[in-house]
Amino acid sequence: MPLALLTQKARSGCIAVLGLMLAIGAPTVGAAQPPGTFASKPDIHTVTDAYTYLLGRLLVIRQEQMDRAGDGFSWNAVKYNPLGSADFVNPNFDVAYLEAWVAADDHNGVLLEVPQVKGRYYTAQLLDEWGEVIANTNERTFPSKPYGKFALVKPGSTATIPPDAARIELHSSKAKLLARVEIKGDPEGALALQKQFKVTPLGDIAVVPAPEVKPFDNARLLGVEAFDNVDKVFSSALDVSPVAAQMQQKVRYVAQYVASSPQAREAIDKQLKETVVPDFVSHAIARSAAPHNNWVGGQKTGNYGENFSLRTTVNYAGIWANTTDEVIYFVPVADAANHPLDGSRRYVMHFAADSLPASVVDGYWSVILVSVPDYRVVPNPWNRFNFNSHSNLKKEPDGSLKIAIGPKPVAGIPESNWLPSSAGKPFSLTFRTYVPKDIVKQGKWAPPVLTEQP
Repeated sequence: MPLALLTQKARSGCIAVLGLMLAIGAPTVGAAQPPGTFASKPDIHTVTDAYTYLLGRLLVIRQEQMDRAGDGFSWNAVKYNPLGSADFVNPNFDVAYLEAWVAADDHNGVLLEVPQVKGRYYTAQLLDEWGEVIANTNERTFPSKPYGKFALVKPGSTATIPPDAARIELHSSKAKLLARVEIKGDPEGALALQKQFKVTPLGDIAVVPAPEVKPFDNARLLGVEAFDNVDKVFSSALDVSPVAAQMQQKVRYVAQYVASSPQAREAIDKQLKETVVPDFVSHAIARSAAPHNNWVGGQKTGNYGENFSLRTTVNYAGIWANTTDEVIYFVPVADAANHPLDGSRRYVMHFAADSLPASVVDGYWSVILVSVPDYRVVPNPWNRFNFNSHSNLKKEPDGSLKIAIGPKPVAGIPESNWLPSSAGKPFSLTFRTYVPKDIVKQGKWAPPVLTEQP
């Protein structure tokens, strides 16, 4: 058949099909759609999943914005936090702590130098822009190179790196570095080691900051505005989760509906503010794992796989969590009577002599008291915020250990074993087990239940 005749027949067929589509009211490609008709209203489960997934990234963007606004901030520059400082998220008084935002580009990397550390816990932890751990540099995870020089590069980078540096590929162009050196009763030694961690850009790096997000805090999470810029949010950082594609499509589905009409936007905002957000704030931690002694813990943190909900919960309550080989966290959900923890009341944790926290770790343990919902330390006249393996805690005559919590000391328990709370305010605890033993990893150990005292 001649080409001209074939083309004419094809054109006629297309016209016929188009006529049929118009006759039955089917939408045509490129045709303008009436507002609100191209996306049906998502159900509550879809909205909840989409918001929970998206919030995980927004919390990291919020943290980047807060850090960038801090005094003296620079990309690829270490911030050496003073010992005893509580002015940072997920505070840790057990270590000499340092942090940095690392940025690389297609042609330039960043040199990380880790000192040799002997006889005390340390790690240099790298996390991506979703809160997933990229790597820990220490003798456990990098036995062939536990210290020295490491070149941090963007995936596919052509950066030239020093011959004595090990290459570590980031998940995107940016990462968060957190390094910790255990104080272990020797603050001067810990500080000396802290200052030996160094970060140096290998060239003139072009940094692209994350998309701007409207300021929000843990007590007032974002509403429908969270869905206003999802394409830029997703394109700003790769998510390594195996469910990233399907979850991002779910977010875009909700975002399309939100943009379809003012009425749709108002409906989703109301659903978020009245149901989804309050439910997340109130119950996300309690739902993150089955409780043991009314504590939740032992979940696979740091690398979350398909569990995007846990990742968002961790980013909300204790951003920058590490992997479970490094540390397992426990958070109480209620006291022994299943009542919420109240800073006006007094509690006791009683560790049996054969189940002391020091016996379940190869590193060290610690417990810190924090406010909710911001998860910051609670100021008190004694500047006493936590206990750990090296605290001067007094044991009971039978070898057991009691830790008291409340606005005033608990009768019969040494004052040295008392963590002060703030009367009239709710609080939480973060119990950390560093380099946990198998009994903790297998879910066979948890801190003792908090028992209210008269």
